Amino acid sequence: MAPSVLALNPLPSPDASSDEEFDFRGTAAAAAAHGAPTDDVVRYERKLGDSELSYYLPSRANGVNDMYLHLGFTAPDALLHVGRVRAVWAIMRMRHPLLAAKVVMRDYDDVRFVYTPPASADDALADADKELKYKFQTKEEARPAPEARTSDYSLFICAAHSIGDGMALHAFANDFFGLLGGGLTQGEMDALVVDEWAKRWGSPAPDRTPLPPSMEDRLPHEPGRLRNAVARVDFQNELNKQIGGQSFPRRADKTRHTVVPTVAFDAPTTAAILKKCKAHGVTIASALFAICNVAWARMSPRAQHALPMMMYAAMNVRPCLAPSPPNDSYWFLAVGYFNVILPNFLPPAGAGAQEKTFWHRARSAKAQCARAAKTPLLAARNRQMALKRGAQSRAWAREDDARDAGTWVAPPSAPAPAAESSRAPAPPSVALMGLSMLGNLDAVYKHAAFPAVAMHTLTTGSRQRHSGMLLFGYTFAGKLWVSLGYDENGFDQKTLDVFWAGVNAAMDELLVGS
Repeated sequence: MAPSVLALNPLPSPDASSDEEFDFRGTAAAAAAHGAPTDDVVRYERKLGDSELSYYLPSRANGVNDMYLHLGFTAPDALLHVGRVRAVWAIMRMRHPLLAAKVVMRDYDDVRFVYTPPASADDALADADKELKYKFQTKEEARPAPEARTSDYSLFICAAHSIGDGMALHAFANDFFGLLGGGLTQGEMDALVVDEWAKRWGSPAPDRTPLPPSMEDRLPHEPGRLRNAVARVDFQNELNKQIGGQSFPRRADKTRHTVVPTVAFDAPTTAAILKKCKAHGVTIASALFAICNVAWARMSPRAQHALPMMMYAAMNVRPCLAPSPPNDSYWFLAVGYFNVILPNFLPPAGAGAQEKTFWHRARSAKAQCARAAKTPLLAARNRQMALKRGAQSRAWAREDDARDAGTWVAPPSAPAPAAESSRAPAPPSVALMGLSMLGNLDAVYKHAAFPAVAMHTLTTGSRQRHSGMLLFGYTFAGKLWVSLGYDENGFDQKTLDVFWAGVNAAMDELLVGS
């Protein structure tokens, strides 16, 4: 029987432009435009922080960076009644106001989240219904079903990256299923909608804003000109160490076509992989850094071996944020960024030399991740990175808008360096790709809280820009999942095919093989 499909669209980005194609293959696109708020009595707003802005501005045209989550599961049809799903969605939107906010852009330096609370529980349900799509694949499934029947379903959650990150996305999905499959009757669910509205928006409306503050406002900050100067120097010194000379060949095509090839290892194989990683003192995350390194080094010509390979990754910075007691929502953006740098050469094959090198580089990746996360300058570096990303995004947004308006003028060429200068050229700092290591998602999803729901598939990622590529690795339903999200019209496809085949071959040889 064909599955039914549910799609939730929190703070969706504008519709995909006419020159974009989007391949589902485990992905979902947000669909509806940002809108300005109406003239209601109660309204809350705040400016986007630099990190939020760096995600919002590129997404304005056609949703670049937007996150998606696809969950495949089986459940009794009674649990998935439209009214029941709508009630859960309404409750979650009241608990997490960024899911129901609008974005209003007044200037490149003044972009705001604007939230208008529902005027009543009925309004909360009506608003939720507008951002819920429920599709039956056949007419037969649209008819009332026997209470005991179980069907296969797909849930797609699509969210602008500026309102949150992967931690928020998966915590939300777990809470969504906890309400949906937690044993409440339809009547109890409807009563919970009323109670939730009364608790949060019953008269009089609270004076405090329900919008969570930005990451930058919650990062620990020690004021002082000297401390700020030290932070800037440290950040620049750290940037100077980021050397990477490897990149995929790119091609120009205005049409974006995001694809996400995915492989999943069965439970016994996954258990064996995790056991092998533990025996070598690494996690599956650091092993996947090394897998990508091996795959790329094997396909690189000797002339490219001198420069190292750099990969970027995001880290969860929520543990170092100052508490925000008035706001109980976990929907906010809280990610930092760091790089992992590994050599781009391998010893000759034979006598296990490449296997030893692989595990050594996995341990090196683990050490680099630990240093990035445990540095006492973590908060200061993340603040400086946010400032840099915010400034870049505003500059690029101005250029994009000028190009669209036909008013863009290329900046003058930089003057040639003086012939007598003896300064060596700066080494390249190019990241080959990104890795998103989500860890053990079975620890996030409390399956015992919704026993009638049997999850079997999870695919997650984001819409990739032309030059963007992310490899995702996580365990779910006892399986290891590895996927590669990229715009196939932005890269040389033959090179990508060779690399992806190399990733799979390296995993079979170094992680699955004995």
